[in-house]
Amino acid sequence: MAYRILVVDDEPHIRDVLCFALEREGMTTSTARNGNEAMMAFRRDNVDLVVLDIGMPDMDGLEVCRQIRKTSTLPILFLSARDEEIDRILGFELGGDDYVTKPFSPRELVARVKAILKRGGPSAATSAEDDSERLTMGDLTLERGSRSVVFAGKPFSLTALEFAIFETLLSRPNRVFQREQLMEAAYGPNTYVADRTIDSHIRNIRAKLSEVGGHGLIVTVHGMGFKLARPEGGGR
Repeated sequence: MAYRILVVDDEPHIRDVLCFALEREGMTTSTARNGNEAMMAFRRDNVDLVVLDIGMPDMDGLEVCRQIRKTSTLPILFLSARDEEIDRILGFELGGDDYVTKPFSPRELVARVKAILKRGGPSAATSAEDDSERLTMGDLTLERGSRSVVFAGKPFSLTALEFAIFETLLSRPNRVFQREQLMEAAYGPNTYVADRTIDSHIRNIRAKLSEVGGHGLIVTVHGMGFKLARPEGGGR
């Protein structure tokens, strides 16, 4: 079945460009002109991902994301005319999977959409009960099949791209991964994203870990990258 993408933007031209680019790649699309229409479409349609403009009147994209995240982990890719760090961080903290600024390349945006859908899709291999589908480190357990993560018996949710980054870190505890390696794990090869995008994802994963008591597990190795350290390994 073709993926169904909800495109939310108050500019008709951008909706048309995005729908054309997505449909050319075999996806189906529906559109919304504002936040209220977006929420109606979210409740009515069985969509696989939302491309969501932040700067809309009345209910903006950030509020739409807040409302969706109350009940769903549906992937969300933010669009914004602003490329300010605070907007990007807030978007990720609210549960966005990716963030693209205008003007954008339709080809790059479609590549980002494909990366999110690929990371959020069902595991290709065996049952989640298979040990090869489970990664553990101390109180941390990650199940590839069910795409779930638990720390000290407390589950916490990750977006598709956060899950891919965290899975990479957990696959080799104490190994330092460069930002480029984490970018490829999350987005696939030949997809460029800024370093600060990876940093925002790491910041968000850290915050979610801290909420369940996993403080200081992701360590920054300055000038090199990040690693997942055992609790006795110290802080950030």
